[in-house]
Amino acid sequence: MPEKPATPDHSTALAVAANPAMTAIASPTAGILTLADVDIDSARALLARHDLALICVGAKAAIPGSYWGEPEAGVIGATVYARSDTPVHSLLHEACHLIVAPAAKRASIHTDASDSQAEEDATCYLQILLADELAGVGRDRLMTDMDMWGYSFRLGSARAWFDRDAEDARAWLARRALLSHTPASMAR
Repeated sequence: MPEKPATPDHSTALAVAANPAMTAIASPTAGILTLADVDIDSARALLARHDLALICVGAKAAIPGSYWGEPEAGVIGATVYARSDTPVHSLLHEACHLIVAPAAKRASIHTDASDSQAEEDATCYLQILLADELAGVGRDRLMTDMDMWGYSFRLGSARAWFDRDAEDARAWLARRALLSHTPASMAR
């Protein structure tokens, strides 16, 4: 099962950023796909298919409902908030928290959307599936970005977890008919 890190692991980027000569090239999102790298209308359409809205805030603006803080996406009700430097994995992860939440609970969600480790696992699984619906992203790239960002999986990587250890997450989604929201070819 994936484990939520205490904080995103930016240790390499932050170590480089501590050197003033390197700050121009260092960033927590260096090498990771951000919202600026994808078609915003496609991202909005993907979320809309799940009855969610995407609101983009300005550069350097605070992101409402962000659990980890900027540049991570935030959630309030049925809305995902992001800005151009928000990682795509974060946008999808927070959206998936809302997708897996029961409709009655969704309206009351603000910032912290997870109820359990099982729900967190299902969220990670679904975000990987939905990455295939964004041109230029796809599950392989998303899992690479998840590993680079610091998601922690007991098998050592998002790919190993998804391929060999995610049966519980898949079953959790299936019991709630949430795999039917993705093309059949994507469910595994």
